[in-house]
Order: sequence, then C-alpha cells, then structure tokens
Amino acid sequence: MNPDVLLDLTGPADAAWRAALACTGVHLGAPCEGEMLVHRTAGDSAGVLVCLAAGITSELQAALSGWAGEPPLCVLLLTPPQAIDESRATLAIACGIHHWQTLGVDARGGIAAADVTAALALAQARWRHDRALRLAAARAHEQLDERKWVERAKGVLMSARGLGEDEAFRLLRGAAMSVNLRLGELSRAVCEAAGWADAMNRAGQLRMLSQRLVRLGAQQLLRIAPRDTALLKTQSMQRVNDNLERLATQSAGTAAQPAFAKVDGCWRALAAALDAPRLDAAGLRHVDALAAAMLVAAEDLTEALQGAAGRRALHVVNQCGRQRMRVQRIAKEGLLAVASGVVEAPQALLVRHAQALDAFEQVQRELEEAPLTSPEIRAGLAQVRDEWLRLLGGVGACGTDAGRRTLVQASEALLARLDALTAAYEHSFQVIMG
Repeated sequence: MNPDVLLDLTGPADAAWRAALACTGVHLGAPCEGEMLVHRTAGDSAGVLVCLAAGITSELQAALSGWAGEPPLCVLLLTPPQAIDESRATLAIACGIHHWQTLGVDARGGIAAADVTAALALAQARWRHDRALRLAAARAHEQLDERKWVERAKGVLMSARGLGEDEAFRLLRGAAMSVNLRLGELSRAVCEAAGWADAMNRAGQLRMLSQRLVRLGAQQLLRIAPRDTALLKTQSMQRVNDNLERLATQSAGTAAQPAFAKVDGCWRALAAALDAPRLDAAGLRHVDALAAAMLVAAEDLTEALQGAAGRRALHVVNQCGRQRMRVQRIAKEGLLAVASGVVEAPQALLVRHAQALDAFEQVQRELEEAPLTSPEIRAGLAQVRDEWLRLLGGVGACGTDAGRRTLVQASEALLARLDALTAAYEHSFQVIMG
C-alpha cells in the first residue's frame, strides 16, 4: 500500500466531507468509485493515511492487513456516527488504526473542520507514541541480545583460553574496537567461530574413528590385548554416536547437511558390521570396505563444514585433525597385512606405507612452520614428533609380536597427542577470533 494514499472505501465523498478535509490539507482526487485522496502533514515524512469508511468493513481490514497491525505511518479512520463498543475498538487496534473518529453533518449541512483537525492531531500523537514505544522495545531487545552474545563469548574465551571473566571481557572489547565492530557483533562472531571449529573437529574425528575401529578389529583378530581392545572398540563406537548427534544439530540448515546425511548412512552400515559376534579375516575386509566409504563421506562433511563456515583459520583444525586419521590408517594397514598372513621385511613395510608416511611428515612440517602457534601448541607439536618416531619403529617391526605391540601403543599415544593438539588449535585465539 502506498503510504501517501488516503482510501475512500465508501464511494465519492459528499460536499461536507470534502470541505472539512480540504481545510486540513487533504488533497482530493477526481470523484470516482473507490476515490483515492492524498494527505501529507508538514514536516512529517511518514505522512498520514485517512480512511473514509462505513466502519471496520472487510474491505478496510483487507486494505490494512499487509501491515499486520504495525503500519509505517499514522492511520486515522473517519466514519459516520455509530456506536464503538469494545470488540470494534479491539478490531480497529488490530488493524493498526491509531484513532477512530465519528463525524456527522451539522444542522447547516457541513462538518466542522476543527473536528477533523483534532482527530488528525490525536491520531498523529498516538502514532508518535506507539512508534517511540516500538523503537524503545527494539533497542531493549537489541541490547538484551547483545548482552546474551557477550556473555556467551566470554564463556567461550574463559573455557578455551583459561581467562577470568574480566580479562575475557577486556579482550572482546579491545578486539571489537580494533576491527570497528560493535561488541555484540564481535561476540556473536566469536561464538559462531567456536561452533564451526567444534563441528570441524568432530567431523574430523569421524574420519579417524572409521580407521581406528578397523585397527581395533585387526587387534581382536590378532588377540593383541583383547580386553583393552574390546573396551576401546566400545568407547570408539560411542564416540562416533556422540559426534553424530552433535553434528546433526550443527549441520542442520547448512550446505553441509547432505554430507552429514551420507556420513550417518555409512555409519549405520559400518556399525551393523562391527556388531557381528566374531570377526574373521573375510569379515574384517568387509568392515574395512565400509570404513573406507565412511572415511570418504566424513572427509566430504569436514570440507563442507569448512566451506559453510567461510573461515580460513579453520583450515589448521582440519589439517591437524586429518593427522589423527593418517596415524590410525597406517597402524590399521600394518595389522591388516599381518592378519591376512602377509609377512614383509621392515624396509618393504616402510616402502609400502611411503605415501601415507610422506603425507604425515609434510603436514607435520607445515604445522611446525605455521605462524599460528602458542607455547601449548609448540609443546604439543614436539610431543607428536616424538611419538611419531616410535610409531615408525612399530611399522618397521610389525612382523614381530613386540613390533605390533609397539605399533598399537604408539598409535594410541599419538592419537591422544593429536587429539590434544587439534583441541589446542580449535581453541586458539587466532581461530576463535579469526
């Protein structure tokens, strides 16, 4: 509806109405059915909409319905004399009408212009009052929303970086000033970044867990620490379920949702195969094939989440998280070869795993040389390097019982180190504030 248009829903206005309205500055169009009249008060850019009608008619309600009770300008309803009871008044308010004035023709056949002027003044006063209330409510809601995001962002920094409440607030305020953002805007960005980083880490864990579960299946077949292996298998399956439950919420409504659905389907198939009472060599190969499909799907999900987040700083979380998967896959391949009856010389084993080993080494160097660092991250990288060397020894000696035990122990220790390192990247200042 054009906010400058005054609607006449009663047909052409008679001479009395015209004379009264003309005195108040209403400009009349040519008399016709559904006549359109225009009125703008001086200094009021919003204007005034005056409706001439027999009452709260269905036509009037339809004309005002587009504003859902909150018109962007003052609305005055003028009608012939009639009773205005509570139900009609409530309906008028629901339509967004600020004032309803009944006017009758006097003994001289006219309508007092002063009455129309008074009605206009009252409608405009009500409009300004309502607008002020709406603006105040909007500001209050905005301030409440801002406080909510600030409190959440403080919690993120306090938990991730071990800061006190005052220190976290000072950090947020200083960062907001440095990038010329409102505190609430920056706080919301911090919370969103933390949420995306958590989702990336969880999706990356699914890649690793797909390979770890096959490795544990091979351990069961080779009877390497059977009791501990069974416990780790149960914990790993629960970890997958927990991550999927969280990722279902985090990916909902984003471009990553189809990728999540694919991972979820792959996991259902893999979980069913893992629940078999006993795994033989053939069953383990089937589990490995299902795990490979889940690995691809989880990789797609991780990339989809990174793309949906649109934050370059998350790349390091993805890279470090992928290292966990490489370690588990290397250990898995070594144990699967033994479980299949393949016995290789140490040098041949290292050659067969050369591509995976090189990929791990390359990313490890990139992480060590990356500018995103902290004392915690540097210490974590050094620990990963030490455990990695032990894993290599286990790979070269996995043809022996001692070598296989070393391989299993090193893969678990390295996983713990990489989990901690990935979490350190996830909670790093650069990622959260990036």
